[in-house]
Amino acid sequence: MTKSIPDQAEVAVEYPDKLYIGTFGKTARFDAHLDQTGISLALHRADPADARKSVRMHFHYALFAEILRELAKSGAALPAADIARRAALCDAAKSLYLALQPEGAHRDNIADLTPDEEVRLLHILE
Repeated sequence: MTKSIPDQAEVAVEYPDKLYIGTFGKTARFDAHLDQTGISLALHRADPADARKSVRMHFHYALFAEILRELAKSGAALPAADIARRAALCDAAKSLYLALQPEGAHRDNIADLTPDEEVRLLHILE
């Protein structure tokens, strides 16, 4: 199911002899889901047929986990004063974390996390 893009995405694909750059704004749509082997992301610009653009990416789970770890390492670089972006990222990371818990292990209150879960969540959010 595709959803509207709430902000903007920029994509660049570089080959030795070519460079493709595309932007996807608020009129574009995206799809993101988990499948059997990894995560699938797609961006779609619904312009007239002659200008229509799509980007599709698929990352296996091990690579996506490493991407999340790298994002966690650079999270401190986001200015502390940028409360809105920090809150949006924290909320999304928490949603992913809770969605990946075994069935019946979902918690609505972060205070119910075990010490190990708190450490893992902190690493994700850093």
